[in-house]
Amino acid sequence: MRRTDPGAHRGEGHEDHGPVRYGPPLPGDGLPVLPELSAVLAAAADRAGPQPVGGAPALLEAACGYWTRRGLSCVPDQVAAGPGAPALLLALTAALAGDGADVLVPRPCAAWWAPYARLLGRPVYHVPTPAESGGVPDPYALLETVRRVRAEGGDPRLLVLSVADDPTATVTPPELLHETVEAATAEGLHLVSDETWRDTLHAPHETVLLSPAEMRPEDVTVVTDLAGALLPAGWPAAVARFPGTDTGRRLHARVLDILTALDARVAAPVAAAAGYALDEPAPVTERRAATVRLHARVAAAAHAAVVAAGALARPPQTGRHLYADLAPLREPLAARGVGDAQDLEDLLTARLGMPAPGGHRFGDDLGALRVRLATGPLLGGTDEERAESLGSPAPLELPHLRDALASLRSAFDDLRDDARRWETPR
Repeated sequence: MRRTDPGAHRGEGHEDHGPVRYGPPLPGDGLPVLPELSAVLAAAADRAGPQPVGGAPALLEAACGYWTRRGLSCVPDQVAAGPGAPALLLALTAALAGDGADVLVPRPCAAWWAPYARLLGRPVYHVPTPAESGGVPDPYALLETVRRVRAEGGDPRLLVLSVADDPTATVTPPELLHETVEAATAEGLHLVSDETWRDTLHAPHETVLLSPAEMRPEDVTVVTDLAGALLPAGWPAAVARFPGTDTGRRLHARVLDILTALDARVAAPVAAAAGYALDEPAPVTERRAATVRLHARVAAAAHAAVVAAGALARPPQTGRHLYADLAPLREPLAARGVGDAQDLEDLLTARLGMPAPGGHRFGDDLGALRVRLATGPLLGGTDEERAESLGSPAPLELPHLRDALASLRSAFDDLRDDARRWETPR
């Protein structure tokens, strides 16, 4: 039986849109750089020598402290650093699936996950997620996908997942995560847990986030891109935590080999800033908490606007974004020439004046009318406005933020009004 990669050619066959070859970046926080971080970076600007591949000891120690404070104890020999999570995921995929194995990811998933497997010539199989959250496959769908891939001659070995998710901005309930992790490990899959957004929970005292590495430490590698909550997106740095087993040590060594071949090093000034941020001094934790509060408020307001217009969206729980499904507005959208997610992306990007990537960028069906909306672009048009948004006790009342949300509401209200005109008069 011929094996197929159901996600590799999404968009092909459509008259107007070719295959999706790239994805949007992580949603940025839209805020000025923390002064203390800038000072650390500047102080290290004269470090001209290259950093060791995989990270210098000070950075690895800082990463260990970061994870130990979250209940994932480790030692530096279990950690590797790279210039952003994509470099680490490429190395992990090459190490785990580069010799003929296949990769499984949720549908939808972070836009940067699948391209690295395809770059290595490995098929990527998207597994549906349950209704209540994204980022982690439904356990029964996962088992069925593994069975089907093996029946077609495949060899699934790697599952990438995220309990705090981009693009859906949801957090996976621990009971669902437990079922999926048990199903995956029973089938011999190694898990890569992308925990980039774990420190951006909108209601941290009400939301339970459990890492798969807490459940099955011998079967899970954790990857965290520091652009999620600790560093500006333009300062690429990420860390990976490997299992403390013989298999984990071999995987760690293989990843270091691949990073060496790629010369994938964290720049010295960025490494200094990353180590400082991972140590979580008061300026970093205070800025992070304020940033999360701000984005949570803006995301809730954006969610209310989207839902009031008749679209569907889970309430955002993490990150700086939300994921909307405009299927209930398909008829009025069709009247505007919108027939798929790429058309929807084009329409909303132009109407909102900010990127609005369609769901096809995240592995969703091209025909589904889904879109990720980020909150960072709503915070203001200048550093002064964005800083004011961060420092205000009532940011939604600021004129620039109020105007940005009004523009968002107007765009979706127009679609709602079109939908009402399409309704059959009673």
